[in-house]
Amino acid sequence: MSAATLKRGLQALREEIDAPVASFFSSCMHCGLCAEACLFYTETGNPEYTPIHKLEPMRRLWQQEFTLLGRLQSLLGLSKPVTDAELEAWQPLVYDSCSLCGRCSMVCPVGNDVAYMIRKMREGMSASGNAPEGIMGATTRAVKIGSPMGVRFPAVQAQARHVKNDTGIDIPVDVEGAEYLMLMSSMEIINFPEYMESVARIFKQAGKTWTISSTAFEATNSGIQLGNSDIAKELVQRVVDAAEKLKVKTVISPECGHAYTAIRWEGPNLIGKPFSFEVKHIVEVLDEFRTAGLLKTEGLEEARLTFHDPCQLVRRGGVIEPPRNLLKMVSQNFVEMEDNGKMNWCCGAGGGVSANEDAAELRLTAFKRKKVQLESLHVDTLVTACANCRMQLEEGLEVNQMDMPVVGLTEMLAEHLVETPDDEAFDDKIKIPAGD
Repeated sequence: MSAATLKRGLQALREEIDAPVASFFSSCMHCGLCAEACLFYTETGNPEYTPIHKLEPMRRLWQQEFTLLGRLQSLLGLSKPVTDAELEAWQPLVYDSCSLCGRCSMVCPVGNDVAYMIRKMREGMSASGNAPEGIMGATTRAVKIGSPMGVRFPAVQAQARHVKNDTGIDIPVDVEGAEYLMLMSSMEIINFPEYMESVARIFKQAGKTWTISSTAFEATNSGIQLGNSDIAKELVQRVVDAAEKLKVKTVISPECGHAYTAIRWEGPNLIGKPFSFEVKHIVEVLDEFRTAGLLKTEGLEEARLTFHDPCQLVRRGGVIEPPRNLLKMVSQNFVEMEDNGKMNWCCGAGGGVSANEDAAELRLTAFKRKKVQLESLHVDTLVTACANCRMQLEEGLEVNQMDMPVVGLTEMLAEHLVETPDDEAFDDKIKIPAGD
């Protein structure tokens, strides 16, 4: 790393030490409770994975430049300056062993938001060239192609044709004045094509108009995961521009946790102004349909099933009851994990960990925590509402030779819909053109 790059990285770290970060560092009690809340620590026993330790270079920079004692120690040569070698060595701790799940923040006795601090730390790491190649590559593809996995709109159109052939339902594209703009993640487009069909069937029954944008169909914001606010802003702005052009009332984040965080909570701050539309997760919208009596289902799942709470949706986003309300519509044997809701354990793949090849072994080690949760319940089916979680759960179950299907909540709900007989009348009413 060049001296100039290191200088930019350290300057980025300085700029990210805002009032909250400074107060968090000054109030840290070094109690170690955050360690017991982090599955990367609990499943490895490695003290380096203690959440607050992952911030050590940033903490030293804060101490040396923002505290009187630290400045004196630096002048006397009693405190080592942060070096490029140290930042490089810290990359696995900041990116591989943190999913930004926020569970450590929940247990901090003084209320320090460690996940927020890691986000700030990643800004400096990214600026100094110390981000993993996998996440940098995904971010580059997101900017140039529009999707971190390299998915282009023709792939979405191909899926739309499959839905039309299988169900007779047209997938609306670039429809101005629709009530909802539906975003999708690359993972759903590639790995879980049933999601689009499920959404189409549900919205048809509910009688709601919706559309996909040909210029902003991707929900995933890899700029958030990388730690580059400029890129994160650019990706959010694409969605904002599409939503405003199409004059929608609500933008729907798909079954993807960090996509929800990026557009719902980070979005207005990134672009510097309030949205002219609402942002909701698909589960929130479906629960609103349920409350309004727009969802008609039949039959109940007999299998014993449980729900994996996606961290960004449930713990960080507060969407706790809607998924449970929906599950009760279609299940007669739903059981909760011992740690559930806002204190549920992460799947181990969020925050860009799944995009980082170097973290593959560690994230599957971290999955052991979820394995223990599931074994204690003796369930037959695992349901979740995040495509990234779903991919990690499927891989973790396969590696651990656990025969258990993982199902998306939207998909499960669609499977129990009472089909409406008057399909043509519905299509004529809402006048939705077919996608190309």
